[in-house]
Amino acid sequence: MPINNRIAAMKDEIAVWRQDFHANPELLYDVHRTAAIVAEKLREFGCDEVATGIGRAGVVGVIKGRGSAGAGARVRVLGLRADMDALPIQEATGLPYASKTPGKMHACGHDGHTAMLLGAAKYLCETRNFDGTAVVIFQPAEEGGAGGREMVNDGLMERWRIDEVYGMHNAPGVPVGHFALRPGPLLAASDRFEIEIEGLGSHAAKPHLGVDPVNIGCQLQQAFQSIVARNVNPVESAVVSLTMFHAGDASNVIPQTARLGGTVRTLKEDVREHVKARMRAICDGLGAAHGASVKLIYSEGYPVTVNHPEQTKFAASVAREIAGAEAVNDDMPPTLGGEDFAFMLEARPGAFIFVGNGNTAGLHHPAYNFDDEVIPAGVAFWARLVETAMPARR
Repeated sequence: MPINNRIAAMKDEIAVWRQDFHANPELLYDVHRTAAIVAEKLREFGCDEVATGIGRAGVVGVIKGRGSAGAGARVRVLGLRADMDALPIQEATGLPYASKTPGKMHACGHDGHTAMLLGAAKYLCETRNFDGTAVVIFQPAEEGGAGGREMVNDGLMERWRIDEVYGMHNAPGVPVGHFALRPGPLLAASDRFEIEIEGLGSHAAKPHLGVDPVNIGCQLQQAFQSIVARNVNPVESAVVSLTMFHAGDASNVIPQTARLGGTVRTLKEDVREHVKARMRAICDGLGAAHGASVKLIYSEGYPVTVNHPEQTKFAASVAREIAGAEAVNDDMPPTLGGEDFAFMLEARPGAFIFVGNGNTAGLHHPAYNFDDEVIPAGVAFWARLVETAMPARR
């Protein structure tokens, strides 16, 4: 089934919604304007139920199919999820609908994700050509706030008796309208770390009288790279990136302290634990060797995003109906980015799929923009997913 005429005709309307979200970005759980518009539109479309404040700021819409599951039969329920929040980045696109709020922008395409799922909700409310229930989920705080976990903890799956859950994200570098996914680990566990080094300050001309935290920090950077190069099995994946290094205020003073920070990305729990243990051993060892205090503060973030095999196979088959077999990669390499849809996939079987955004700037780049040409493919995927998973009885 290629993109049908009704969905194709909705593109311009959905693009208007998307560009409005883009011009008015909101961060984390402070998505009040976006959530209010989403809830208002879901009510206008005729959703059977609209709930707000789920997971602090999320919105849920319930769309019941026109088919009958039969007396006493269990109605199948599918969850479809989009994220609503933006990023603390100064936009540099120069677009007519560029962010009106300095220091905030939709640099990851969540404006497009929200608009496409709204378009699918409108279409499904109009047609109801399925036998079951579609639950559209609009999530806050994907960008570091674990909004997915908050919605799950708030009873999302139990309250609406969701059986399976699906998510979609745009992918710069993949042709517009193409799809990509894989079963198993797809995106990485994303952890953060901070390191507090307490040395002994001294005059820069008398380094022998102090304990230099800058020197220790530089050794930490080199030693951390050896974890991936020499302690992790070469066929496994891991990233240890030290991205912050703060120390000193004067050119002639060896500082007393230094503070470092960064991120760890892994695709397996045993690798995650091994990297953490090696980092701690390195910090302890370098601290002891130099007579300094080296404190590692390790914070586990999002877990690995793991696609369930059966649901991944099904999502790929739907994507092939929309885009054609040659436009669907169902064995894409895992990526070390993080995604809090992982929490929903821990709670219910499902799959996360990428839809191509074309030759655009990368995610989280100030020149990034969601390509509105993606809209028909994204909306059609959601609609066909529901109609195929829960076909209407004749």
